[in-house]
Amino acid sequence: MNDTVEIAIASYPDVWRASVHGLTDMFAVAERYDRQQSAAQSRRLRVSHYETDAAYMVSKVFDTHPSEREGRPVAVVLPPAIGEELPFGERMGGFPEWIRGHHRSGAIICSACGGASLLAQTGLLSGRSATTHWLHGETIAKRHPDIRIDTDKMLLDEGDIITAGGMMAWTDLGLRLIDRLLGTSVMLATARFMLIDPGAREQSFYSKFIPRLDHGDTVILGIQHWLHGTDFRGVNIVVMAERAGLGERTFLRRFQKATGLNPTEYYQRLRIAKARDLLEQSDLSIEKIAWASGYEDTNAFRKVFRKIVGVSPGEYRMRFSIVGRQGDETEN
Repeated sequence: MNDTVEIAIASYPDVWRASVHGLTDMFAVAERYDRQQSAAQSRRLRVSHYETDAAYMVSKVFDTHPSEREGRPVAVVLPPAIGEELPFGERMGGFPEWIRGHHRSGAIICSACGGASLLAQTGLLSGRSATTHWLHGETIAKRHPDIRIDTDKMLLDEGDIITAGGMMAWTDLGLRLIDRLLGTSVMLATARFMLIDPGAREQSFYSKFIPRLDHGDTVILGIQHWLHGTDFRGVNIVVMAERAGLGERTFLRRFQKATGLNPTEYYQRLRIAKARDLLEQSDLSIEKIAWASGYEDTNAFRKVFRKIVGVSPGEYRMRFSIVGRQGDETEN
């Protein structure tokens, strides 16, 4: 196991530098707590900053671990913008392609607030849902009508892409990444030290879906990216294998080897992850959430949800909802 985990932060023109340095400090705190909690198996959390030069090429300008050999970042963060205009257009230089390249290599791509505009410019959000600051939602939606902008959500985590809402949502994004990369106990210790309320993020008390994206099998990674952006309709192993250009047996073997799960298990966990976000951040009924998560049979949805999460959808909502109690929360 590689004991160095690298997070790359895009310091694009007009980026809010307080968030760049705040994230860097947050990850340093997380590294310290990981070292305290897992002395024998602690990981180095490497943070790098990237800017564009005079020729608009992207290059590294800061590295918390400069003596380490170059590796592939496991996550790329696009922080909020502070300028009068959203990050978009030619002045972003090589950032869109740089981001796409890391996504192809298996990195988690993350944005906070206005950083969603730069993420939208890459095309990676096409056909997907994303959140951003409510002031920016209409602008981004008009510029990119193929993206479903939902500014009611604090954070949307689709496995390979995470978007966070308001100006200070970089703190939520940072804690989510720490939770995924270093674990819940390190995330909670970091939140306590920085006096940040982890709130509903304690959902990770229950087992959660953390997809493996850095396995190196580009064909399977392409299927994962496609699955994360689907509407959960009409997807099965035959469809996935055909899309991958592989025979079913070969596809099953390679998918299991790359992700650690068979395609059916992976897809179920992906749908349940979607349902958990809806239970936390919406007032939709259990039936509507089941449908939105790809389940036509609500009873089947409840059974799968309980099997994977450990509690019923209603119990989960009562514990983690951030929108108040709903009429169907007592349902199992």
